[in-house]
Amino acid sequence: MKWFKRARSSGAEPVKRSAKSAKAVAASQGMRSVSYSTSPLLASKTPVWRSRFLVALVGFAFTGLLARALYVQVIGTQFYQKQGEARYVHQLELPASRGRINDRGGNVLAASVAVPSVWAIPKEVDTDPEKRKALAKILGWSNAELERKLDPATRFVWLQRQADDQVAAQIKALGLKGVFQDREYKRKYPEGEAAAHVVGFTNIEDKGQEGIELARQKDLQGRDGSRSVVRDRLGRVVEDIGERVPAANGRDIDLSIDSKVQFFAYQRIRDAVAEHKAKAGSVVVLDAQTGEILALANYPSYDPGERKNLSGAQLRNRALTDIFEPGSTMKPFVTALALETGRVHPDTVINTGPRSIVISGWSPSDAHPHGELTVAQVIQKSSNVGVVKMAMQMSPRELHEMYTAIGLGQRPQIDFPGAITGKLRPYKSWRPIEQATMSYGYGLSASLLQLARAYTVFAHDGEVIPITMTRKPPDEVVSGIKVFSPKTAETLRGMLQMAAGPGGTAPQAMVSGYSVGGKSGTAHKQEGKGYAGHKYRSWFVGMAPISKPRIIVAVMVDEPTNGIYFGGAVAGPVFSQVVSQSLRLLNVPTDLEVKPQIIASQKLQAVEESF
Repeated sequence: MKWFKRARSSGAEPVKRSAKSAKAVAASQGMRSVSYSTSPLLASKTPVWRSRFLVALVGFAFTGLLARALYVQVIGTQFYQKQGEARYVHQLELPASRGRINDRGGNVLAASVAVPSVWAIPKEVDTDPEKRKALAKILGWSNAELERKLDPATRFVWLQRQADDQVAAQIKALGLKGVFQDREYKRKYPEGEAAAHVVGFTNIEDKGQEGIELARQKDLQGRDGSRSVVRDRLGRVVEDIGERVPAANGRDIDLSIDSKVQFFAYQRIRDAVAEHKAKAGSVVVLDAQTGEILALANYPSYDPGERKNLSGAQLRNRALTDIFEPGSTMKPFVTALALETGRVHPDTVINTGPRSIVISGWSPSDAHPHGELTVAQVIQKSSNVGVVKMAMQMSPRELHEMYTAIGLGQRPQIDFPGAITGKLRPYKSWRPIEQATMSYGYGLSASLLQLARAYTVFAHDGEVIPITMTRKPPDEVVSGIKVFSPKTAETLRGMLQMAAGPGGTAPQAMVSGYSVGGKSGTAHKQEGKGYAGHKYRSWFVGMAPISKPRIIVAVMVDEPTNGIYFGGAVAGPVFSQVVSQSLRLLNVPTDLEVKPQIIASQKLQAVEESF
C-alpha cells in the first residue's frame, strides 16, 4: 500500500512535467493560448428587447401579408376582377341608327348610311416602309404626317373616319398589321342646298348641330347598344361573353315641308338674288289653313353633307334669325284695326294731300301726291299719309295690343333653333311720331317667319294661327287667337288683291289662273344710328287664292343693287312664281279664267310705293 502511494506520487510528477514541457514547447514555437471563457463577445449579454423586436417584425410582416391576401381575395375581389378583365374583355358599342327626316309625302330629307372608319394601334402597325408609304398616299398625307400619327406612345388613333368605300378597300388590300376598320353611320341629305336650313346637319359624332337635326336630337339619336367581347393582343375579337344589348334606333320625324315646293322656292330666291345682285334672300311658304310650313328657303345656302369651310353667311337661317323693319307690309294691320273699331269704312275718303303730314316736327310723306283716297286705295297705293291719319285716331295701347296679338315682339312658338323675338317697345314710351312711323313699319322689327304668320289673320278669318314644322294629322282642327272679325279679314283680302293688281304697287305678283292678294314693302336698311341711303330690303307677303286662301308666301331680298329695289318689282315676281308652282303641286284648282297670252302681252305699270 505504501508502495502504491509512492508509485502514484512518483507517477504524477512526470505528467506535470510533461504539461509544463508542452507549454514550454508551444511558447518556444510562437503560439499563444486563447481563453474563450474570457472573450468580450461572449462575455457581453444580448438585450432581450432586440430579439423580441425581431420576432415582432416578422409577425407584423406576416400579418400584413395575410391582411393583403384577405383584401385581394375577399374584400376587393370585384375590383381586381374588373382590372383583370379590362386587359382582355372589351365593351363594344353597337351604334343606333339615327332616325330619318322625311317631308310630308314621305320623301327622305336626311338619312344615315353605314360607312367604314379606319383606325390603328400605332405600336403594332407594320414597320415595312413601303407599306407605310402606300398608306400615307391613300390617306392623302405626307410620310412625316403619317409617322406623327403613328407615334408608338399613342395607344389608339383614327386614320380616317367615315371614309369612302374605295379608300377603305385600298387600305384593306395593303394588309397592314395593326390597322383596323369599323362601321359608323354617316348622314346623307338628298335635297342638298335646297333644304339645308330646314334639316341642318350633324357633326362627326352624329350629333345634331343645326336645324331639325339639332331641334329633335333626342328623338333622332336613339339609344346605342353594347356587346362584350374578348380580344387578343392584336385587337381581334376572340369570343363574345355576357349578354348582347341591342341598339334602339332613333325615331323618324315627318316634317310639314313639301320637298318639291321647297326645291322650287329655293331655286326662285337663288335666281332673284343673282338677278338683282343682292346680298341674300329668303322665302317662307305656309299652309294658310293649318299653319304648317311647306317651305323655308334661304340663299346663300350650303351642302349639309359637306361640313368643311362653312361660313356664317351660309349657315344663317335668315328667315328666322334676321329681323328688319317691315315697312309697308304693316299698313294692312293698321287699316284692319281702323275698320274693326268702326273708325273708317272701305269707302271712307282720306285726304292724303299735299303728300305729307307734320307730326311733332317730323313729316311722314308719300312718294307721289295722291290727293283724296278711299281706305281701299290707301292700301292699293301704299300711302303713308293715309295710314298715319288712321293710326293717329287710335291710342298707343290699342295699336300695341293688336301688334302683340299678331305675334310681333314675341318669339315664334316653333320647335326650331334660332327663331328670335324682334322688337316692339312698350306703348307707354311711344312718342306721337313713333306711333305714326310704326303704322307704316318703322320703329319695330320682325323676322320674315313672324311676318308670314301675322298674315294668317287675313287668310284664316281674323285668327292668327300657330305655325309648325312637323306634319299635323289631316283631321286636326286648327284654332288661333282671334284678332279681327271674319268680315274685316275678308274686306282686307279684297284690298290686298287690289294692291297686287293693276293700279297697285305689285302687279308683278299676279298669277295666271289664280287670284292673289298681298302687300309689298321696301325699307332703307339701318346702318349705325341711322339709315343707309342706298341700301334696301325688298319684300312681298301675300296669299292665294284670295277667295279662300290655301297658302301664304313671304319673300325677302336683301340689298338689291341692280338698279331696282322696290318690293313689288324685286320680291313680287318671286312671289308669283312660287305661288303658281306651289298651288299646282298641291292640286289647288284655279279660280280665274286663264288668259296667258293677254297676261304675257300686258306690261303693267306698278305704282311707286311710299316707304
